[in-house]
Amino acid sequence: MEYIPPYFDFYLRIIKTLITRGLANPTMSVLVVCGGDTDKKIFQRLGFTDVTISNLDSRMTGNEFQPYKWSFQDAEALTFPDSSFDLVAVCAGLHHCHSPHRALLECYRVARRCAVALEARDGFLSRIAIHLGVVDQYEVTAVAGNDLAFGGVKNTPVPNYIYRWTEREVTKTIASYSPYSPPDILWFHEFEPPFVVLRARKTIKGLLLLYGAYPFLWLTTRVFKSQCNLFGFAILKPDLSLGMFPWLKLEADKPAINKAWVEKHFKQSEG
Repeated sequence: MEYIPPYFDFYLRIIKTLITRGLANPTMSVLVVCGGDTDKKIFQRLGFTDVTISNLDSRMTGNEFQPYKWSFQDAEALTFPDSSFDLVAVCAGLHHCHSPHRALLECYRVARRCAVALEARDGFLSRIAIHLGVVDQYEVTAVAGNDLAFGGVKNTPVPNYIYRWTEREVTKTIASYSPYSPPDILWFHEFEPPFVVLRARKTIKGLLLLYGAYPFLWLTTRVFKSQCNLFGFAILKPDLSLGMFPWLKLEADKPAINKAWVEKHFKQSEG
């Protein structure tokens, strides 16, 4: 029986949704950040041909993801120019960075059409789960699963803090980096109980708590999507030629202040 890793079905659904909506197609160039076998399987299943999978794994020889390409890349300092790939994807990788926000903005920077991320969501139920020890706050489990040599922050043996996101945080991060038009973001939510992690940690108490609470959690996350533990978002890059905030205009293909609009709406200081 083939092992289906966490996030797989959720990841597949997000990329399929982008294809259905005409926002992605298998002919696009794709960069995967913090990538691995799960990413390869997803894009192969969907028929993508031009894919580069990148990570910080010094064990790689460059052939592991064939027929796709591999590149040694730090998610927080990608070496690619702006808008190098049509689609950039990162699955459960941002929280392995010293600055998840910086890594997200690097993904956004090198994307031409869309940047996709899948992470854990910060919600009330997630905080209770952390307090009860049902889920990790620092990802010791990942390091234990990599022979205590990899899997932590920047793929080192040091367990990383699991940074969990909200919609508001994503929106503010993109709006700060690209203050030219309102961020256009698609949101995705899924509930996946962490049975695999708890079994790996040999946490009997946590497993019993989760099994007992599962019916309540299932119902709650169906009604309140914000309480789902898996969180995905697709950030669409704006075409600035089609519109920006009214106080801006394009000059030599770059955003500039719209002096006429500002003078009409604001009193400027003299001298």
